[in-house]
Amino acid sequence: MRPAAPTSSTGSPLRADARGPAATQRREPARAAAPWPPLVDALGRRLRPLVQRLPTQPPSWLAARALDRLLLPRLDAGQRAALAQRAVEVEIVEAGLRVRLVLGERGFDPARADQPTVLCVRARADALWRLLRGEDDADRLFFDRALVMEGDTEFGLALKNTLDAIGPLLPRPPWARG
Repeated sequence: MRPAAPTSSTGSPLRADARGPAATQRREPARAAAPWPPLVDALGRRLRPLVQRLPTQPPSWLAARALDRLLLPRLDAGQRAALAQRAVEVEIVEAGLRVRLVLGERGFDPARADQPTVLCVRARADALWRLLRGEDDADRLFFDRALVMEGDTEFGLALKNTLDAIGPLLPRPPWARG
């Protein structure tokens, strides 16, 4: 019989940190009212255990191609150098979908499985969507606990400042402009 996985005092699972074998508690973003029907949330909760077991490579590859088009052309040489060769994981919490990315010489790529994650960003889909469209800033989402960042603080701050300087990655539709 296998021993039970370690859990926190709240019963949530603990996971090994990329910096060592010691278990650390995984922080989740605060739950807020989602802008979609409750049925979508219920479906996400049911599919999450399955999605979490899927490999990260296919969605990471898709995210890398999107960032090659949306973000890479807007990064100058200094920004590219500051963000290069470090693995970042982004998780959409309600779906359990994770992407692991690294910025290489020719653009974004899925991070290798053996490459340690330097920064992990977790948020609900609606918070990430608002961030990408410039409707919310990372500071507000972070302090409202709608966005959780774990890992290298200096690198996280460099990434945040780079994205702030660039502005929204996705344009707002004409009907949403005021």
